[in-house]
Amino acid sequence: MALTPLGSTFATTQWGIRPQILAKSSIVGRVASSGSSHSVTSRVSFLASPSSSFFSPDSSCALFDMGSSQTLHRRRGSTLIVRADADYYSVLGVSKNASKSEIKSAYRKLAREYHPDVNKEPGAEQKFKDISNAYEVLSDDEKRSIYDRYGDAGLKGAGMGGMGDFNNPFDLFETLFEGMNGGMNSRGSWNGALEGEDEYYSLVLNFKEAVFGVEKEIEIRRLESCGTCNGSGAKPGTKSSRCSTCGGQGRVVSQTRTPLGIFQQTMTCSSCNGTGETSTPCNTCSGEGRVRKTKRISLKVPAGVDSGSRLRVRNEGNAGKRGGPPGDLFVVLDVIPDPVLKRDDTNILYTCKVSYIDAILGTTIKVPTVDGMVDLKIPPGTQPGSTLVMARKGVPLLNKSNMRGDQLVRVQVEIPKRLSSDERKLIEELSDLSKGKTATTKR
Repeated sequence: MALTPLGSTFATTQWGIRPQILAKSSIVGRVASSGSSHSVTSRVSFLASPSSSFFSPDSSCALFDMGSSQTLHRRRGSTLIVRADADYYSVLGVSKNASKSEIKSAYRKLAREYHPDVNKEPGAEQKFKDISNAYEVLSDDEKRSIYDRYGDAGLKGAGMGGMGDFNNPFDLFETLFEGMNGGMNSRGSWNGALEGEDEYYSLVLNFKEAVFGVEKEIEIRRLESCGTCNGSGAKPGTKSSRCSTCGGQGRVVSQTRTPLGIFQQTMTCSSCNGTGETSTPCNTCSGEGRVRKTKRISLKVPAGVDSGSRLRVRNEGNAGKRGGPPGDLFVVLDVIPDPVLKRDDTNILYTCKVSYIDAILGTTIKVPTVDGMVDLKIPPGTQPGSTLVMARKGVPLLNKSNMRGDQLVRVQVEIPKRLSSDERKLIEELSDLSKGKTATTKR
């Protein structure tokens, strides 16, 4: 075990020990590795600040604050022997220099072997959790770096949890084995209950409906529980019997011998579809337990949505099988663009045209907005291509309807290509006046 000096403070870098503040300035500590016959004796001074994030002030009466799997024994001469938590690298059976792919491969192999649905031996579930915890740390660069330097206590001090304080190990397993775990996922269970599939519906809105929101009534076709058999799939009045293929377990286990060992895979029984029972199928649903029906649903579209936005209506998807929960309904929005007003996130873009005289002298014009026609003042001397801002005339922020974007009006100044003789004469006079004014200014 190595000790790294931190100024006048030393911290253990391997075993995840969290020193506490002591009244005395030093002690003699002996740390024994659970996987080695060697031990190291060092004199350590603990002068950490109580506010330090690494040296926790949780206990003022104990030298080390360790996890439940650590034990501390006192011997003569104030010598301490500490047994640390299991090493994550050892749990996965990889070296400390292992690459991410090697760590992932080791986890996948062990997770298959110790998953509680496959391995019924005592302690298999705890082993599976330990493997998942180790992988979660070592597969994350930040967590792995902290663990390599400070051990398990470093992770706790950084607010990343400690041994046994991680995400659900079964969620982690599902993430890595999605699509190849033989039915072991959140959408189904070994008793045959399956969650219903999600249903999708495309809804077309006009421009203003998307800007201000709208209530719509839509009609969808989805799978609902069969009323004849109450979703069981069995013909009423008949009795079900245990499936002879899986013996009523609802799943079958297959083994394949590979150069790397025996690969064991658990799959839903195809004879009974995971129910563990066989029966005469219902005439209405043909044993499916579900029939397709039409339903009308009232939908509230919030203000500020745009093309591609999705609305989720929980539990309005297809019914589950054999008592499983229903799926969700996802409404995908398609907004018809406005021929005049263009949307840019929460802002609305509009281009207006004014004569060169109005641009010089200034004027007031009417411009269309999502709120209707509104007066817009064109200031004197407005230059071609200028952009005028109409505050709070844009699109409401999604889920914040009291906040709105702006309408940006780009001014195009129209220059006439042909002039009457009177117009030309007046402009020539204006030009002479402008030249005379310039000459006077130069003097």
